[in-house]
Formats: sequence, C-alpha cells, structure tokens
Amino acid sequence: MDEKFNTFMETVDERFRSFVSQINGYLTENGCKCDIKSQKSGYVVSYVLAGSKRTFATFITRKTGMKLRIYPEHLGEYQSFLDTLPEKAKKEIKKASACKRLINPDDCNPKCVMGYTFVLDGEQYQKCRFMAFQPTLSEENNPYIKQFLEKELQADSDYGK
Repeated sequence: MDEKFNTFMETVDERFRSFVSQINGYLTENGCKCDIKSQKSGYVVSYVLAGSKRTFATFITRKTGMKLRIYPEHLGEYQSFLDTLPEKAKKEIKKASACKRLINPDDCNPKCVMGYTFVLDGEQYQKCRFMAFQPTLSEENNPYIKQFLEKELQADSDYGK
C-alpha cells in the first residue's frame, strides 16, 4: 500500500503534496481504509469508512487539477458551512450536474444512490452525489476541504452514538 501511495504522491502537484499527505493521515487515523486504483486519467484514491462500505472521500485527477470528491451523508447537520466556502468552490458546486433521481426517479439508474438536496447561499440545489462536492485542491480551498471532512467525520461519529 505504501508503495502505491508513494507512486500516487509523485503525480500530485508539489504545492499540494503536504496537504494530500495530511488528509491521508487524518482520514486513515480516523478509521478510513485507503484504496488506490490506477485509471486512464490518473490515480483514484478512495477512503472507505471502517466497518462500512461507505466511501467517504476520493482524490481524483482531472484536466483542471486534482480534486477531492466528498460524499457528505450528514450534510443537513452542518449545511450552513457551505455558505462559508470560497466563491470559486461555491461556483463549482452550483454548476455541478443535477441529480436526475431526485428530480425524477425514472430518469436514472434505479441502483444509483440519490444525490443531495441542500441550501447554498439561500438557494436550494439537488445535485448528483458524484459531481456535487469535488473541490479542486488550491491554496484557497484546502483549509475548507479539511473543515468539510472534519465536519462530516464528526457528524458521522455523532450519528453512530
């Protein structure tokens, strides 16, 4: 695993290696299992919550840069946090694909897990779970990405109590 992770880290922009390493450490220390796969577009590094099959977050490589896709199952408990995100991150969320299943359940694969309904800047959105929350790593976004993960892990642990 360490060899695969190190190979993945070599593909990460030097400016963000420390941050990616920090996120990896944070998630694995909090019970997530790291799973690394190589794909045409680059590595896909997923973090699966221990004791479940739930993917918590995934590093993905895009032409626009590396992103961290977050799957916030407990977003309703802290959705006001979304209003604190930098404008660029909000713009990415707002332009993400709508969730077809939320709008019309017959328009999408019945096995597809539904997306998210949430409020951002006072407006309601229904976004696809695979597109909604995948901020690009940047100096501006990284502190918020970490806070997002912390809020979700906290909500998840509160939910388990």
